[in-house]
Amino acid sequence: MTTLPPPAADLSADEARRIALRAQGFLGAPDRRGGVRGVLRHLGAVQLDTISVLARSHELIPYARLGAVGRRTVEDAYWTEGHSFEYWSHAACILPVEEWPHFGFRRRAYRARPHWSHDLPDGAYDTVIKQLRTEGPLTATELGGAKNGGEWWDWSASKVAVERALMYGEVVCTERRSWKRVYDLAERAIPDDLLHTELDDADCLRRLVRLAGRSLGIGTRADIADYHRLKGEQFDAVVTDSGLVPVTVEGWSKPAWADPEALASVPRGRHRTTLLSPFDSLIWERARTERIFGFTHRLEAYVPKPKRVYGYFAMPLLAGGKLLGRVDPAREGTTLVARHVSLDTPKAVAPMAQALREAAEWVGCDAVRIERVDRPELRAGLLAELT
Repeated sequence: MTTLPPPAADLSADEARRIALRAQGFLGAPDRRGGVRGVLRHLGAVQLDTISVLARSHELIPYARLGAVGRRTVEDAYWTEGHSFEYWSHAACILPVEEWPHFGFRRRAYRARPHWSHDLPDGAYDTVIKQLRTEGPLTATELGGAKNGGEWWDWSASKVAVERALMYGEVVCTERRSWKRVYDLAERAIPDDLLHTELDDADCLRRLVRLAGRSLGIGTRADIADYHRLKGEQFDAVVTDSGLVPVTVEGWSKPAWADPEALASVPRGRHRTTLLSPFDSLIWERARTERIFGFTHRLEAYVPKPKRVYGYFAMPLLAGGKLLGRVDPAREGTTLVARHVSLDTPKAVAPMAQALREAAEWVGCDAVRIERVDRPELRAGLLAELT
């Protein structure tokens, strides 16, 4: 482990929480001029996921910070004019295009040790590259079919080949079309100055640690490394030169680091009241969420239904800078259905009603129906607030 210099600051748990909220865009006036692209640059990564309940997670991320930005506006901000690309960060993520050079260490690692060990048919890889060069951006279906009885997720040889080319950096995902990846050659999709910037592994890691520290505001070794799925030893190798400074936080049992800019001023301003995607970067790391908010968050979509506690896609409620409950939403026509509402305190009733109303309006619903409330004594108050 890294030997730490003296801490730059001794922070209370409340100060650390407010620093984290501001860093993630939930405290203070939202940057409406920067819009969705500003959110992406600020966070450094926006996770993608197949689940769509109210909306897909990458739409929910800017909504939670900016309010009811149009869903078409969100998609256009991500996928037009070459502002971003999709790659493996915390998971499959939308990334600002300027971060392309800083994932060179990961592309090299994939080339040195392929993620999939099985062989491709002779010529399959070259055929995919040639087809993209000749025909332009294509989906896996357009490349010859995504599924064809292959051993990996039933993938066809062309799908395996283009995904391998994506990992190697020869191919880039430039957008999602009906949730299908659209692939193009990196030489066409990435600006030349970025495409040909070669950084060694240490430079890449130093940048990503610095970026994660800025996006989190404050975090432990595990928090910051997890942001872009780095290894602990990779964090250790570069943190001293990353620009982050060591701090101590009341109640935190492990050392922490902070972005110096986050320490330069006291976090102030209006707190957002909103529902969070389970894939929001504020709550990516469960141990961090429990440490900062005293709130246990777990995605239960892949948990057998009888074993779910809060629901398929339970969305935490953020209000007043705290996580106060959850709701498992669904849509039936123009009605937003709150299948299961969990409220930690009576003070959560009004914020939950506000968050449900705003979410319903954003996705084009004109009514909210409450099904189950885990504290029955709060049901009447919630219904009254909604009406």
